[in-house]
Amino acid sequence: MNGSTEKIKQTILIVDDTPDNIALLFELLKDKYRVKIATNGLKALEIAAYVPVPDLILMDVVMPQMDGYEACRRLKAQPETADIPLIFLTARCQSKDEEAGLSMGAVDYISKPISPPILLARVATHLNLKNARQFLADQNEHLDHLVHQRTDQLARMQDATILAMASLAETRDNETGNHIRRTQHYVATLARQLQSNPRFNSILTDDNIELLYKSAPLHDVGKVGVPDRILLKPGKLDPDEFEIMKLHTVYGRDTILSVEKHLGSSNGFLTFAREIAYSHQEKWDGSGYPEGLKHDAIPVSARLMAVADVYDALISKRVYKPAFSHENAVDIMKQGRGKHFDPDMLDAFLVVEEQFRHIATQMSDHETSE
Repeated sequence: MNGSTEKIKQTILIVDDTPDNIALLFELLKDKYRVKIATNGLKALEIAAYVPVPDLILMDVVMPQMDGYEACRRLKAQPETADIPLIFLTARCQSKDEEAGLSMGAVDYISKPISPPILLARVATHLNLKNARQFLADQNEHLDHLVHQRTDQLARMQDATILAMASLAETRDNETGNHIRRTQHYVATLARQLQSNPRFNSILTDDNIELLYKSAPLHDVGKVGVPDRILLKPGKLDPDEFEIMKLHTVYGRDTILSVEKHLGSSNGFLTFAREIAYSHQEKWDGSGYPEGLKHDAIPVSARLMAVADVYDALISKRVYKPAFSHENAVDIMKQGRGKHFDPDMLDAFLVVEEQFRHIATQMSDHETSE
């Protein structure tokens, strides 16, 4: 090798059954391009299917076995060859013939006898157009990759920020980051189980379940506004203290509202996060807080979180209680059907309770259970 980089020649496939035409075209093209030859449409299809495919095809119309029009139709019908520029070379020079050829997907129509300067100019033009399209396609693919990469980075940064915010609230309550992770998975598991239920299938789409999974950690973000003397009290709260504790739902909602106000808009993630933070302490029978909502007035997102949060609270050690076993927790949850919990959601929980147990085991706090 002499160390120089030789430009790779582009390939042109000549399809013609007349030796004189083939010889003429070959002589015109051979110095600048790699040239392949087929003497009928069937052979052209065979050669065009080889990888790498030709960069351009010069096609006669009238040929034995398969004419140029049929060969063009078949080439354009195959994804591998559909984008190859095809120029018809033919003695059929009536406008209807040219219209027919172009309508089949040909990029040009050159009448015989061939004018060498015109042929070379048209070939160069269509190869340049093909190269430009390929360059743009490559650039778009590269940009798509960069956008996907950047979006993925931003999503991971967002997730980390959400978990950090949620962890700040949870650690003040002597809870752990694993509580956050567990409730995320409980919510997603329960939501997937409810996807086939007509009551929920319109809202519990795959995309929304992903948003619920991501927004669930913010359910108790409002606890940062509750004084330690109440948040960490080992005994039962008195009525005044409990009223202050209830405000964590309001603080959580207002925190997320402030984010929406700053952004000037909301989105699915923030909507679910706000609903969960504000309404996860509501109960199906209307005995919850902060508004005493009943039944379907409670957002679906908050009803899901109620099941997840109560289950995890029951199986976890708290300053005011020991950790209950999975079986005891399930028994207590059953008693809340139609009272604390949406009956359909509680029934779905009972179907997937072993998945909840598995999540709890895999993401345990390493506390001694009851």
